[in-house]
Amino acid sequence: MDSERTDLLDRLERFYDAVPRDAARVEDHGGLVLFVREGPGWPFYARPRRDGTGSPTLADVAAVRTRQRELGLPEALEWVHDTTPALLAVARSGGLCVLEAPLMVLDPAALPNPAELGVPVRLLDPADEDFDSAVAARRAVAAVGFAAPGTGRGGAGPADRDAAMIGLDAAAVDEERSRIADGSRLSALAGTPTEGPLASGMALRVGDVAEIAGVATLPTARRRGLGAAVTATLARALLDTGTDLVFLSAGSEEIARVYLRVGFRRIGTACIASPTPAHP
Repeated sequence: MDSERTDLLDRLERFYDAVPRDAARVEDHGGLVLFVREGPGWPFYARPRRDGTGSPTLADVAAVRTRQRELGLPEALEWVHDTTPALLAVARSGGLCVLEAPLMVLDPAALPNPAELGVPVRLLDPADEDFDSAVAARRAVAAVGFAAPGTGRGGAGPADRDAAMIGLDAAAVDEERSRIADGSRLSALAGTPTEGPLASGMALRVGDVAEIAGVATLPTARRRGLGAAVTATLARALLDTGTDLVFLSAGSEEIARVYLRVGFRRIGTACIASPTPAHP
């Protein structure tokens, strides 16, 4: 492994470990760390410790899953295969299904000008009068989009998005507002005046490293360049505000090709394990 790639992977390990720590308590389970969110938001995961204790064992995986069940949390385990390669076989031997997702980093020189992609993308601002409804739309687009994985067109569209917007927890809006205000998150929406929001995405930032995540498009609006435009807009905003390492995990090789077109290149594999198959 060359020194540049080693440095990149080390920076990603530090990022993955840092992101949950200001919103979660930490529990050690052998070679794994479980992050337990305190407050609103998506539940966190368990992942390998960063202190050099070695690869997690089958007993460590079983202990974490038992604890997640006790807490009513998803049995979720995430890691970078290139950093902890032995964990893949351990997780599968314990009955977990593992999604091997292309891990990709941005080449800033290859990032297209978002304005030239022909898709208007909005970055959410807590000062906007419609911020609450925009947050609800971002989350609803993601929920509908990820319920129909892949890049193919489908039947779910604006009506499904609108139904999913009903009943958003006010605490979730407040959490998004505070994260955007302190610079640790960016949120984006793309759409048209007649159809409303059709694609969404977000970025999580710690220092000069950021992950683009949750990029989703309503199935009826796919194959129109919306996801690529959201990704490019988030990446440009991150670079313009001092982030020098932007990365993401693609749900499949097919999805990775979308990111290749906006300047990302593969450097490894991110593993996401759960008791049921993860849909790319």
